[in-house]
Amino acid sequence: MGVSVEPHPLHEPLAGGTPGATVAVEPLVAGHAEWPRAMMVSPGGRMLGAKLLRAILTGKDAVKVPCPVFLVRHPNAGAILVDTGLHPSVATDPKENFGSLGARFGNLTLAAGEDAPSQLRKRGLEPGEVPIVVMTHLHIDHTSAISEFPNSTFVVSEAEWQAATHGSSPMLEGYRRSHFDYAFDYRTVDFHRGNVDSYASFGRTFDLFGDGSLRLAYTPGHSAGHMSVICRLEKRDFVIGGDCFYVMGQLDGSEPGPPRPQDTHNLRRSLQELRLFRSQFPDAVITPGHDPDFYPAIESRYE
Repeated sequence: MGVSVEPHPLHEPLAGGTPGATVAVEPLVAGHAEWPRAMMVSPGGRMLGAKLLRAILTGKDAVKVPCPVFLVRHPNAGAILVDTGLHPSVATDPKENFGSLGARFGNLTLAAGEDAPSQLRKRGLEPGEVPIVVMTHLHIDHTSAISEFPNSTFVVSEAEWQAATHGSSPMLEGYRRSHFDYAFDYRTVDFHRGNVDSYASFGRTFDLFGDGSLRLAYTPGHSAGHMSVICRLEKRDFVIGGDCFYVMGQLDGSEPGPPRPQDTHNLRRSLQELRLFRSQFPDAVITPGHDPDFYPAIESRYE
């Protein structure tokens, strides 16, 4: 069963672009999950499926991992949120938002005031005042709090929307359709048509405001239509890598990649684009999806 809402294609940049604009980025952690390390870093070898199932059922080598959200401040377009983190209800009853299985195997935790809406309010922003939310992809740990932003325009790739809404086994593929089955303003970017260009090492990008301040990079593999987000700071770029890689060791090649991506070939290609970007621009910040060592040390604001 699909969803009732119909998205609108986004072929032209959104309003608000300003020539030469730069942005500021404030990384937030909006909840945690507890996963076996094998779910992030592949144990490799034979019987991989059996190893993963055993790790999930036993909780062996469980790691508490952050669910990051990024607040991007544009001088004219306003506040842009990248992903939504965990829904406020997770603090009291994870099953309400994630379902019984998702709550059981995700081992979710959310401290009081840790959800994205609460953190935005501490920064003087009401969730209803956030005009744009960019979704790197639509997996359950990223879409959990979509319902808290009813006035926002949500931007997602066309390939990701199709995978999330038309697949035959959404939960097995990481999606929970009730998270985004709302009559909200969804805009989809088709990276196989016009107004898509390359940027540095990234083969397909979409300039969200037409001013170079925020580019959406097509980095599929983890999921069918995964996007990374390239934010132009004053003197360097800040790249939200999403779940192209979970931990920093996967970017530099010192750790094996994640097990069972949606498309292994595409994930390798997307990772290579990120690696080339880092080699070309060593001062750039590139964020991992859920590295438990990275986010406690990250700065509160980049500009």
